Amino acid sequence: MRQVNRALDTPESRLALRGLTLPDRAPRPIGNFRNVMRIGSLLYVSGQGPVEAGGGLKTGKVGGDVTAEEARLHAELVGLNLLAVLKDYLGDLAEVRQVIKIFGMVNAVPDFTDHPHVVNGCSDLLCSILGERGIHARSAIGVGSLPNNITVEIEAIVEAGT
Repeated sequence: MRQVNRALDTPESRLALRGLTLPDRAPRPIGNFRNVMRIGSLLYVSGQGPVEAGGGLKTGKVGGDVTAEEARLHAELVGLNLLAVLKDYLGDLAEVRQVIKIFGMVNAVPDFTDHPHVVNGCSDLLCSILGERGIHARSAIGVGSLPNNITVEIEAIVEAGT
């Protein structure tokens, strides 16, 4: 039976294996709210958008000037930003016990219907980085607009350790 080195099986090592890095700094709120509110062991993570490390935003209407595949990659970027917020708040992603639910909003043209495919970018990232702890309940909807014309916004409810 193959032995697993638990020290190498961490969220950070899984990020590295995928060639991904978290932003040096979690995106800051754009209004009068916090990125995270904690009630007991539950963390309510405010909606995050597709903000690049340099501060640039992924913008546009999905199904119009942005393809579903491009938006799926934008949702993966949102997933990285959600993880960055969690790491900033908790100090260590190993403190994430379970991603309970994510709620994804896609800035889409009225006849676009593949919102779940787009939000899968975030879901798949969370599962690949957090393993079983990343499996979650989810909603994915289309909206007429999002702040700063971003393509995707996703919020999360997470159970955390100490």
